[in-house]
Amino acid sequence: MKYASVIVDVPAMQTDRAFDYKIPEEWQELVTPGMRVIVPFGPRKIQGFVIEIKNHSEFKRLKAISELLDLTPCLTSELIQLGQWLTEKTLCFKISAFQAMLPAAMKAKYEKALGLTTDDVTELVEQLQPFFKNGNQVDLKELEQTVSLKMIQKEIEQGHLEVIYKVKQKGNKKTIKIIKRNESLLRLTELIKELPANAKKQIEIISYFTTNEINEIALQDLLIEANTSDASVKALISKGILKEEIKEVYRDPYQDRHFEKTKRLILNNEQQQAITPLIKTINENVHDVFLMYGVTGSGKTEVYLQSIEEVLNNGKEAIVLVPEISLTPQMVHRFKGRFGSKVAVLHSGLSTGEKYDEWRKIQRKEVQLVVGARSAIFAPFENLGMIIIDEEHESSYKQEENPRYHARDVAIYRAKLHKCPVVLGSATPTLESFARSKKNVYKLLTLKERVNKRSMPQVDIIDMREELRSGNRSMFSTSLIEKLTERLEKGEQSVLFLNRRGYSSFVMCRDCGFVIQCPHCDISLTYHRHGQQLKCHYCGHEEQMPNVCPECQSEHIRFFGTGTQKVEEELVKVLPHSRIIRMDVDTTGRKGAHEKLLTRFGNKEADILLGTQMIAKGLDFPDVTLVGVLTADTMLHLPDFRASEKTFQLLTQVSGRAGRHELPGEVIIQTYTPEHYSIQLASQYDYDSFYNHEMQLRKNHAYPPYYYLALLTVSHPEITKVVSVTEKIVQFLRRNVENETKILGPVASPIPRIKDRYRYQCMVKYKREKNLHETLRKIIEHFQQEMSSNDLIIAIDLSPNTMM
Repeated sequence: MKYASVIVDVPAMQTDRAFDYKIPEEWQELVTPGMRVIVPFGPRKIQGFVIEIKNHSEFKRLKAISELLDLTPCLTSELIQLGQWLTEKTLCFKISAFQAMLPAAMKAKYEKALGLTTDDVTELVEQLQPFFKNGNQVDLKELEQTVSLKMIQKEIEQGHLEVIYKVKQKGNKKTIKIIKRNESLLRLTELIKELPANAKKQIEIISYFTTNEINEIALQDLLIEANTSDASVKALISKGILKEEIKEVYRDPYQDRHFEKTKRLILNNEQQQAITPLIKTINENVHDVFLMYGVTGSGKTEVYLQSIEEVLNNGKEAIVLVPEISLTPQMVHRFKGRFGSKVAVLHSGLSTGEKYDEWRKIQRKEVQLVVGARSAIFAPFENLGMIIIDEEHESSYKQEENPRYHARDVAIYRAKLHKCPVVLGSATPTLESFARSKKNVYKLLTLKERVNKRSMPQVDIIDMREELRSGNRSMFSTSLIEKLTERLEKGEQSVLFLNRRGYSSFVMCRDCGFVIQCPHCDISLTYHRHGQQLKCHYCGHEEQMPNVCPECQSEHIRFFGTGTQKVEEELVKVLPHSRIIRMDVDTTGRKGAHEKLLTRFGNKEADILLGTQMIAKGLDFPDVTLVGVLTADTMLHLPDFRASEKTFQLLTQVSGRAGRHELPGEVIIQTYTPEHYSIQLASQYDYDSFYNHEMQLRKNHAYPPYYYLALLTVSHPEITKVVSVTEKIVQFLRRNVENETKILGPVASPIPRIKDRYRYQCMVKYKREKNLHETLRKIIEHFQQEMSSNDLIIAIDLSPNTMM
């Protein structure tokens, strides 16, 4: 007899271990680790992952597995090991770690049904009888709409009905009908003569097969090509002349697009020096982490492409991670153009079904390269030869909910197992990565010059306080308007970037200063022009914009802040002849909209591209010669120790969009704090000075890379509860950690209330703390009871990206 150890789909402390189940006789040879199964758990049936097969179990009375969901494992043995590591590294539940590795289509959906337990329907209450006429199971939701729950409960107590838990799969394979000929072409020619003359359509179908000499065709295509109907095809199938089969096809998001094949470019000296050590580690199967520090436009992508080529030639596989935002068609094009059908692409713009299909291509070894956002790091490859993380400084590589992993850590862990290199690329590496390269933990590869020796764009910093003093009240400086006009006259293009992070349009009364807040969260509501709505971006609360101030009834209530819509309106006033494409959440909400807008801009159907974060990266248009940054300093004032670093990175990235080809570029940065070092140094592209300055500050204030951080956030509907729990946690931590470790707090979070839950936090700053994981685990165990019954949430982030 064989037994399976299964991790069940119940994310709780008590169930965070493997449970043993019997494997039924007929599946003894089938079940292997990594498969999804359905198992009985208490009164219900739930999904689980098999992580081990054993020949004996120390438990006597075991239930058996009810269903197999997979015939081939969806988790490789390496991914099972990775799941165990994630659990320890991020303090999450095992089930959460495994689910993070799979596409959404493979997560189970649970439905309840009511089953009839008596043979005689008349034993049921009259109202319930009609539901069970056609079968002995009914969906509970369907019943609840017409019958009271009390009545259903009564019938369950009397033993007439029982609750059945069903596990539904979201992931459906897409299938099409294929029509095949069941006779030889010669026999078909004879059949045309034998069929009655009035069976015109049937004759036409057979002739289609004979004249084109084909064996099979998709039903949809046959109906169009032979101009016929379903009925005629069915008639031929019933006569045994044709036969029908179901064939599985992939949903391919790129099927209607032709990718022109691209050739290798000749590398310059710097690129050649960067790729040599890479190729060496690939061929020698050695694990190493490289930091490729190259200015924007220095040709990092070509180095990636040629090293991937080496990996694929060696019969191995590669993963390339790019930030969600820069997974533009241009990026996909570069990889598809070079490697064609060997590439799978995973990103949030795909439908659930498309993601599922791309994932299955990887699982079935039909592709060797995956390009995707954060979660693509879990691609089920078994023979990895290289992992690349482009724009490694991007904050989207860190997942903000459980499991709170950083893709870089997962990449390094997997690469160690596979003995292969990891490449982290960036023009503005995170301070942590650059510090590691200084200590030789990472190997540094530097690209200092742009390809073809093009110069970096000239940057001007405009002090908006001076503009105000000189009487210019608009959001555009005089200089920016002059330069935009100049570009319009020359037929060149401009990009205007509005830094919205931490800066939204709020509504305030100019008489009494009252700001409209969300009733459930301690944060101001954001004004949306569409429908004159005020919305909360944390809990989704909406209300109408008032005409008068709710506090003092004054009519002087209006919104502050600049959204992209407002910028667009102002632009049209100042430059009435300009054609503008606006890219923000509103205009790119629909599937494929992002791509359509960029294609239009690339085809020169507009002069100005105006947008938020999403236009800062990865765009490469030859005619863009001017980049304007409208609000450079909105991020500097957020309560976040990385604010200066993020500002420097963003300004450098945006500046890199100008003058990437023959025409020289110019950048204008508008700011109210022009003297700030991150803005000054970004305008000179001086990363090294920025690094030295920022490191000094981090050292003085005990922040990474000099210290590690852990952030604990406690939330609950009652403020007294939150404060007391956080205080207990802080006391417990102080007793259990070493003296050098600093514990700050408890304090209210920067946003003290979200969705009617109060939030408090404490921060641990440590250098070497061997007991920390153990101590944090004890905290979770101690409060486990209250967390499951008392609405208490304790979130632990072991490398927080944001302090909010």
